[in-house]
Amino acid sequence: MLEKEVGLRNCHTELSFDKPDPLIVARKYNDEYISLICALFAYGNANKIVEFLNSLNFSLLECSEETIRKELQNHYYRFQNTQDISSFFIAIKRLKQSDSLENIFKKGYDKEGNILEGIASIIQSVLEVYEYYSEGYKFLVGTSPKRDKQSVIKHIGNSPYKRYNMFLRWMVREDCLDMGLWKGVDKKDLILPLDTHTFKVSQKLGLLTRKTYDLQSAILITRKLQEFDREDPIKYDFALYRIGQEKMY
Repeated sequence: MLEKEVGLRNCHTELSFDKPDPLIVARKYNDEYISLICALFAYGNANKIVEFLNSLNFSLLECSEETIRKELQNHYYRFQNTQDISSFFIAIKRLKQSDSLENIFKKGYDKEGNILEGIASIIQSVLEVYEYYSEGYKFLVGTSPKRDKQSVIKHIGNSPYKRYNMFLRWMVREDCLDMGLWKGVDKKDLILPLDTHTFKVSQKLGLLTRKTYDLQSAILITRKLQEFDREDPIKYDFALYRIGQEKMY
């Protein structure tokens, strides 16, 4: 059933104004930093997400910080106020000037082929490049993963990092959906971008017996999907998401 749904879902027709998804906006620019912005604002109603992303002027990433503050003074989105959004744009602008996002990710990932270390590297870089704090900003950027006494990232006790894992799917995989802008990260290492839709559907389909919505559940479902396709387990993500969104199960 999943293979059939992948055939139906992983195609251009699934990205349209009738079926809104932040990937529609990201693909329009085909840029890693703009894609990260699109991914991190991808929470809430899909129509509202796309509407908000379309209201943003991404050329501001090439402008002065003063211009960014001025141009974004009337922008806000759910948990993020004007200052949160302008601060985020300034952080992304500074980061873009310093290095490629893939290189920043790989500083963590290359240690052991660990996706989570790569995510931690991005979060740390965003937080360090521009010092700013609010609850809305913390929600948007995220916090560094909790670690055990040996400094290993915990699977239990951390969030699924859904938006970061979705961003990585866009960057690493390449097909009618995903852009494949990065060539130095192996798609077999990706982790399922677990949201409430895929969490519930995975339980109903027998892919997951665990009841807790966290990083451990995302890892367990990913391992199950590896049994179906070891080299590209996350190709099933969009199909699982649509199955849940359309209440097929």
